[in-house]
Amino acid sequence: MATAKQLATPGKGILASDESTGTIGNRFKQIAVENTHDNRIAYRDLLFKTPEIEKYISGAILYDETARDSDPDGVKFVEGLTKKGIVPGIKIDVGLTTIEGTNDETATMGLDGMAARAKEYYDMGCRFAKWRAVIKIDKANGCPSDQAIEETAHSLARYGSICQHAGLVPIIEPEILQDGAHSIQECAEISEKVFNAVQSAIIKYKLIQEGLLWKPNMITKGAECKDETSPEEVAFYTVRTLSRTIPPSVPGITFLSGGQPEETASLNLNAINKLAFPKHPWNMSFSYGRALQTSVLNAW
Repeated sequence: MATAKQLATPGKGILASDESTGTIGNRFKQIAVENTHDNRIAYRDLLFKTPEIEKYISGAILYDETARDSDPDGVKFVEGLTKKGIVPGIKIDVGLTTIEGTNDETATMGLDGMAARAKEYYDMGCRFAKWRAVIKIDKANGCPSDQAIEETAHSLARYGSICQHAGLVPIIEPEILQDGAHSIQECAEISEKVFNAVQSAIIKYKLIQEGLLWKPNMITKGAECKDETSPEEVAFYTVRTLSRTIPPSVPGITFLSGGQPEETASLNLNAINKLAFPKHPWNMSFSYGRALQTSVLNAW
């Protein structure tokens, strides 16, 4: 509960720097940097040693390799972050697999052996975890299916329970993808259904609501939708959906950027926090990856 409250400090957000070796390689390829271990260390070191980063970042999500690595001065990244008052976290899932019998919908893997992994990460100094579940909207092909929603809710609740028993704050991340031509209203409808299913499973598995955070998608139109939407509309549908599904006992909501450009993600979050109605009880902040790092990569 103390860690969740610290992560939800007003005015601060979470840096998602948990790209796998393959994903960071894709980022490096765009700026013509070779994907070597030394380059990955140098890049993460650059992020974590940003001057005064601790004024704005309450936690940093790490990949397994980064959590075990040391900076060029020989100090473990986990220790360096902790000394700055930034809570180190860990990506604890092990990726996605297809749910057979569905239209290429996915389940997140990693429940097997997680209790031992969670204990090891706690002993290494990590204090929260992240598990990404993915839902796609494709009404023509029946997505999301009941199987995909049920799998997402079950796995997020099981992961959350295992993490809390190991002393880690679970970040609950059901991501409804922006891929597709759906409207903002359709995104709101599906997101509400998914978030309700996840919340129901969280209650069933007896998670401590005060000791977890949510990392949902903002309610936006699909990437191929031709409608014009404003940050104010995104804010209205996002807060309305969350206020219908997530209890006030949860200390914070840290949005994923979902591939939004940096400026769009910032404008939408700003509008969410300025919204007068419906009122929301949570600290609403960010847990951005690309929406914090794109400019950094380009400059580097």
